[in-house]
Amino acid sequence: MATVESSTAPGVAVAAAVVLVVLTWLWTALVQLVWRPYAVARAFGRQRIRGPAYRLFVGSDGEANAMRAATRGDVLDRRCHDIVPRVMPHYRAWMSRYGKVFVSWSGATPALCVGDYAMVKQILSDRTGLYGKPEPGPSILALIGNGLIFIGGDDWARHRRVVHPAFAMDKLKMMAKTMADCAREVIREWEARATADGERRVQVEVGGQLQELTADVISHTAFGSSYREGKEVFVAQRELQSIAFSAINSTRFPGSQYIPTKTNLRRRHLAKKVRGTLMAIIRERQAAAAKEDSGHGNDLLGLMLEANATDACGSGGENSMTMDEIVDECKTFFFAGHDTTSHLLTWAMFLLGTHPEWQHRLREEVLRECGGGGDTEALPNGDALNKLKLMTMVLYETLRLYGPVSLMARTATADAELGGVRVPKGTMTMIPMAILHRDADVWGAGAGEFDPLRFRGGVNKAAAHAGALLAFSLGQRSCIGQDFAMMEAKTTLAMILRRFAFEVSPEYVHAPLDYLTLQPQCGLPIILKLLD
Repeated sequence: MATVESSTAPGVAVAAAVVLVVLTWLWTALVQLVWRPYAVARAFGRQRIRGPAYRLFVGSDGEANAMRAATRGDVLDRRCHDIVPRVMPHYRAWMSRYGKVFVSWSGATPALCVGDYAMVKQILSDRTGLYGKPEPGPSILALIGNGLIFIGGDDWARHRRVVHPAFAMDKLKMMAKTMADCAREVIREWEARATADGERRVQVEVGGQLQELTADVISHTAFGSSYREGKEVFVAQRELQSIAFSAINSTRFPGSQYIPTKTNLRRRHLAKKVRGTLMAIIRERQAAAAKEDSGHGNDLLGLMLEANATDACGSGGENSMTMDEIVDECKTFFFAGHDTTSHLLTWAMFLLGTHPEWQHRLREEVLRECGGGGDTEALPNGDALNKLKLMTMVLYETLRLYGPVSLMARTATADAELGGVRVPKGTMTMIPMAILHRDADVWGAGAGEFDPLRFRGGVNKAAAHAGALLAFSLGQRSCIGQDFAMMEAKTTLAMILRRFAFEVSPEYVHAPLDYLTLQPQCGLPIILKLLD
């Protein structure tokens, strides 16, 4: 009998442990999926903050996805710049129903829509870490890396110190020629196609070509790499972007990223390929520096490697970065450095192609400040580009109406008070930039119209509130590459305007799509007419 009892004792203990684990998991799930959403909804309700009802596990995602699906086939008139009903139909519907500030649910996580500029500025100007970047998930990290966009605290400050010198204006002016050289190659191809049949005109789908152009620019200016290496990163990141887009618009189960599904395996393969390509670029630069007994260069990659070389152990000193951190920043700048700028150029060409009077004004300004013709000597330089005031206005207005990011998120890292609203810890604050940029109370009665002259007094005087243009964010976490993007856009547009007049093709379908960044769903076919 003693033998039987002793043999069953371990089994009972294991069973008890399993029951305890299951009960703990069930209790945690009950708290996270039922009790907390109910408590948070009541807390917001007492403050007269309402929103769509919470549904178990999926939150408001089902309702949002249904609205997006219903508008997926909608086509806008090309003179209509109100993209919100197509890009953010759920936010338009919920805001009209519940007001500018409402609460929805991303799964079981409360998401407070902040449609008030004063509250937005409170979030973006915070320096205490109270509003941190949300956890991006494995698909986004594989695409962009855990670089300046997502890291916080001391790590962010350290990365910023290392990277910031590469974006100083004197460095950017030195990059203008490289930007122009890359643009010239694309323009020469367009010229050849335009003259091939003697008509001096050609239709080009410019969206894809501008993406390849900006990928080439970031490859050369920030990493000194060949086009072939940059192209490999570009192609892999395009597929990773598709995977990340699908992940964002689907319900994620905890731990689902570890299941060896076809998508997860493909994501890991692409992430490994991107890392391998970036490491090859890094090793080549290190070998060249060692062979020539010189520095690593003064571009972005060179500055990161130089800082890292001062700490042989890579222990994360005040001005050093580990190799993994360097790779992550390379991912960040390869994607952010070409994707957002290419769409800025694409939408700028769309607006100029549908507003020929502004195209004519910009061409006159370019010819006056940058010279004419296509000779090397006439390439625009940094000083000339800074004089393109009208072009700056057009680019700002493009960013207002067709900014690359429609929605920005922050997470409350502790209980907070935001514009008089008590926000529980863990709540995401959602900033609907596409809606805020069309707020008539801030931008005036013509908020939905293309009017670059609203920026004639500068970006801070274009609206009722200073800092109303949120395309580059605000505060200390504003985009470090905004001057780079503006200079590249000016350089490319200046060279295009000197050689071509253009109009949007009748084949164009005006269907903006938020594909992590805002882009034309069906591309942008442009008819280019070669100038004498």
